[in-house]
Amino acid sequence: MDPNTFPTKGNLIAAKNSLALSRQGFELMDKKRNILIRELMNLIDEAKDIQGQIDSTFRAAYEALQMANIEHGLRYVQEISHTIPVEDSVRIKTRSIMGTEIPLVEAEPSGANPTYGYYSTRKSLDEARSAFEKVKELTIKLSTVENSAYRLASSIKKTQKRANALKNITIPYYEELVKNIGDALEEKEREEFTRLKVIKRMQGKA
Repeated sequence: MDPNTFPTKGNLIAAKNSLALSRQGFELMDKKRNILIRELMNLIDEAKDIQGQIDSTFRAAYEALQMANIEHGLRYVQEISHTIPVEDSVRIKTRSIMGTEIPLVEAEPSGANPTYGYYSTRKSLDEARSAFEKVKELTIKLSTVENSAYRLASSIKKTQKRANALKNITIPYYEELVKNIGDALEEKEREEFTRLKVIKRMQGKA
């Protein structure tokens, strides 16, 4: 038998403290879950908005690229594409939301000047370059939002599991323990009171 369940005043105080801590823990977990859910809903809306921007920007970029291929020739456009440096400035940082690490994907902004001369190209190539740069920026932003949403969803699941354990297992256990110890102590007090009354009565008769 667990000695912590013995009907003593010390165990009753300890059980009440554990019950209070369990209830407080459940309230904190519930608040955390609600905050994370709100953050997740905001991220889902943001992801939809960014995805819509990416789709429309991609369409504009490919239309401009097709026009550039027509006006400059596919081979010339390919030659220009080889002059564009490889993207190696992407870096990942993190921030915390209620103890959940959220990734922040960042990249250095692309140079304002293209890698080709304006005098030898037409407007369609500039429009294609600008649109694809915008797609890159939006894709980096979307990767941050989607990864953040995934981590928040995982954290919500864990938080819900802990809250359920407190609500359905831990709190009922300590409620029952407090009741049982309290009832046992009251019964002991009644027995002691009765015993003292009997002793006093016997002493009065002596």
